[in-house]
Amino acid sequence: MSLGSTIPLLRIFDEAKARAFYVDFLGFQIDWEHRFEPGLPLYLQVSRDACVLHLTEHHGDACPGAAVRIDTTDIESFHRELIGKHYGYARPHLEDAPWGAREMSVKDPFGNRLTFTMDLP
Repeated sequence: MSLGSTIPLLRIFDEAKARAFYVDFLGFQIDWEHRFEPGLPLYLQVSRDACVLHLTEHHGDACPGAAVRIDTTDIESFHRELIGKHYGYARPHLEDAPWGAREMSVKDPFGNRLTFTMDLP
């Protein structure tokens, strides 16, 4: 028996804001999206490299205000990429955590916190 990777579900409320944040700002791609029929809540998968997230408008799927930690291999480059986009709602900064990691946290428009982290040598 073995366990597989984890895919967090994050609650969203506005499709346009979710796309602007996750796709335009963070650089994720949309892998697929689903609605049971037009006008019903959206459920979609976004990914960037090996990081996969599910974003859901369904009220019973997840609570807003979740926190997710995402491992990275070059957090400084990612930080420069994000700062260079001049996104009007977030200006993340790098921090060295006391447990030997460099981190960058950013909140999405729905109160979910994504912390990108890289172990320091």
